[in-house]
Amino acid sequence: MSASLDALTKSVTVADGAWSTQLWARGLKTDIVPETANVSAPKLVGDLAREYVAAGARFICTNTFSANRLVLKRRGVECDVAKLNQLGARIAQEAVADSGAVVVGTMGPSGSILMVGETPEDELTAAFAQQAEALAACGVAALLLETFSELAEILLAVRAVKDATGLPVIASMSFDSGPQRTHTMMGAEAGECAAALDDAGAAIIGCNCGRGIADVLPAVVALRSATSRPLWVKPNAGLPDLQDGLPVYTQTPEEFTAKIPTLIDAGANVIGGCCGTGPEHIRRLAALVASRTRAAKRKKKR
Repeated sequence: MSASLDALTKSVTVADGAWSTQLWARGLKTDIVPETANVSAPKLVGDLAREYVAAGARFICTNTFSANRLVLKRRGVECDVAKLNQLGARIAQEAVADSGAVVVGTMGPSGSILMVGETPEDELTAAFAQQAEALAACGVAALLLETFSELAEILLAVRAVKDATGLPVIASMSFDSGPQRTHTMMGAEAGECAAALDDAGAAIIGCNCGRGIADVLPAVVALRSATSRPLWVKPNAGLPDLQDGLPVYTQTPEEFTAKIPTLIDAGANVIGGCCGTGPEHIRRLAALVASRTRAAKRKKKR
């Protein structure tokens, strides 16, 4: 993985789509934490991963976003945290098989606000390290910190997982505030975040989730202006409607991919989808990227 990072700055690679919203759409009960499906419904999780691989994704995330002991405790889930993460990694590894795709271990925020001291820093560090070590033990290629909104917390998490594992870190934040949607809900600006994460040693820097693909371009521009690291971009499929109390995303794969060329032109290197996206979104995304790559090679030969 680390040896190929330089190449990512000169190419576009496709990542997978959403996990929780796709698992719910496939019948997973909405009153359980989606990550526990690694234990209760491993085939459901594995089938989704295989569909993403078949669609053309070359980065497959583990279904472990909320598999952090602090988050699980807050949600009333009692389980072996290390085992839950390891199952998620193994399911993804089996789905990838010999496809050439790589598995990245997904880790979300703790749910605590560091700046007000809701949870002591040493407890946060230990929780992130525990999850990272469990994922690393199963051979993930990198660790993905995603959907963070507090710069201080993601910087702490970067240090914790790098110290615990030595693996490359993908650091992705959610920018959905401000006039151009270039600030996190905690007020951190995208360029500021990119510079700080670059200094902290994140191998790939990016953004995910937020208000959707129609609003992510300014954040991508701001990130690119502040770092030369590869950029990871996984926006939502628009904003959801609520149907029977559940979020339903109606943006079609065609509408989603229509915005992709501008993100590539702005400097995105790894592109996938977050909430509301599924294998068909990724299939069309992969086809678009492949078409652009072929066109670029033809132009280079002239």
